[in-house]
Amino acid sequence: MAKELHHFINGAKVSGASGRTLGVFNPNTGEVTAQTPLASADEVRAAIASSAAAFPGWAATNPQRRARVMFDFKRLLEDNMDELAEMLSSEHGKVIADSKGDIQRGLEVIEFACGIPHLQKGEFTEGAGPDIDMYSMRQPLGVCAGITPFNFPAMIPMWMFGVAIACGNTFVCKPSEKDPSVPLRLAELFMEAGAPAGVLNVVNGDKEAVDTLLTDPQVEAISFVGSSAIAEYIYATGAAHGKRVQAMGGAKNHAIIMPDADLDRVVDDLIGAGYGSAGERCMALSVAVPVGKETGDRLIEKLIPRVESLKVGLSTDADADYGPMVTAEQRDKVAGWIDRGVEQGADLLVDGRGFELQGYEGGFFIGGSLFDNVTPDMDIWKEEIFGPVLSVVRAETFEEAAKLPSEHQYGNGVAIFTRDGDAARSFASNVNVGMVGINVPIPVPLAYHSFGGWKRSAFGDTNQHGTEGVKFYTKVKTVTSRWPTGVKEGSSFVIPTMK
Repeated sequence: MAKELHHFINGAKVSGASGRTLGVFNPNTGEVTAQTPLASADEVRAAIASSAAAFPGWAATNPQRRARVMFDFKRLLEDNMDELAEMLSSEHGKVIADSKGDIQRGLEVIEFACGIPHLQKGEFTEGAGPDIDMYSMRQPLGVCAGITPFNFPAMIPMWMFGVAIACGNTFVCKPSEKDPSVPLRLAELFMEAGAPAGVLNVVNGDKEAVDTLLTDPQVEAISFVGSSAIAEYIYATGAAHGKRVQAMGGAKNHAIIMPDADLDRVVDDLIGAGYGSAGERCMALSVAVPVGKETGDRLIEKLIPRVESLKVGLSTDADADYGPMVTAEQRDKVAGWIDRGVEQGADLLVDGRGFELQGYEGGFFIGGSLFDNVTPDMDIWKEEIFGPVLSVVRAETFEEAAKLPSEHQYGNGVAIFTRDGDAARSFASNVNVGMVGINVPIPVPLAYHSFGGWKRSAFGDTNQHGTEGVKFYTKVKTVTSRWPTGVKEGSSFVIPTMK
């Protein structure tokens, strides 16, 4: 029997009251294992009110004490890693090792947030003018909210609430309704780490919940990761209601493969970055661009047997390369993109459609697919597939190859594989993409740098986590103070200057 999930509001589990639910699946079997309550606007407002009530006390807590909560939360994440990974895999479908990577990447942002006493320091100038000192303070915003995707149910919530809460804000998280159990468990662990009730609330929901967060005047900032169409909607609606917004969208990440690249290593990287987690990553390498016919031919020769030998298995199978997709709808959508590629003339060299795992025919599995001779006029190049599909787009020259990611509508990540330092340096400097890897297939920055793409991959001016995240979740107040040593007569009617 499917279990009933809940919201987490004001430090406690709260049953859904809207009467609306959505099934959560075990992707390995296709069975419904839980029912997620979809919050009404009133339920979301209750979470916002809880965070608003908790904000004054939490903002007044000194940064060192807030950091101690982060340190304890980090310890609890490490202690409960196995439980969290199994919970994540059972709802998402990614293999256990990948789930642990998901959690670890979020944990690293929590580690970064442990340094908040240093990160939140302002600036000070003594003697900026006669008897005048000037200093700035970084102060929290208030209630912040995050709307997170299904593909990283641990990492991305922690990217958001870790930095926001460390800075003194309170937070309402609206996780994906497809795999909400891990975000709910994270909230429980955060309370166990010592955070006051209301500092972190989690409400499950759909568009009604999202729109409530976007329009409620008590919410000061919104962070989002998901598709570009929704990211644009989040950005426009949130900004129209006076909120700070960072909204990360879709991607079409290219790998430029120069003739001098180590092709065996390149193939290893393409297999891992293109097919890991069933391709359900916004930083997946989904387009390979070999430069020159010989490079392309050699690449295809090496790729075909590797894609054909991919082991698709249960999320609990330690030997599986990747597990099932998150839902049947997502699997069928990917199969539809493969259909479209064939219709538009791409060469389908390995076909993953129709794959079934014996004994688990109801699971949401799909095999790896490989296209050759994909061209920029094809939809499978233009759009994000978000599945285990690699497209090879051939280029005659380095300049032709570099134009592909630069002129694409998305600009999330890109990689170049080469031994030529001049080509790599030129590419990194000039490519019109936000995150670049040089012989690194998935260039996701570490926690103390910032994550964010360009063009339709990101809406807003500030990136996720790192010092950019601290800037997003704080506002600067600048104070000019004078303690005169004597009485000075007369009034000045001009703007103060340092002349």
